[in-house]
Amino acid sequence: MFDIAHLFVSAAMAQDAAAPAPDTTAAMMNYLPFILIFGVFYFLVIRPNQKKMEDQEKMIKALQRGDRVVTTGGICGKISKVESDEYLLVEIANNVEVKIKRSHVLGLEAKPQPVAANEGEKK
Repeated sequence: MFDIAHLFVSAAMAQDAAAPAPDTTAAMMNYLPFILIFGVFYFLVIRPNQKKMEDQEKMIKALQRGDRVVTTGGICGKISKVESDEYLLVEIANNVEVKIKRSHVLGLEAKPQPVAANEGEKK
């Protein structure tokens, strides 16, 4: 005879209900490789990138007149005027200035070390 309970409860579900509860440590061991991979990824990729972004942000906020900069487009020049919190005037040649956004400054040019008077002379 047809039983309406067979429509809602399959034999597999009934057998699963009788099974003992799974061990939680075994379940955690299945996720351990993913947790370790994420941890390595965080310390090798995410964290250094965040540090680099913070340093870039500090450098951009500290820009001032007279600094030699390199833009993201590769243009090198000297800051001639700080117009606002967002824009700078950069002199790229004599009497040639371009207006750029602060966020487009890639970095500061390395300042050359002055050569001592004694080192420049050869005997």
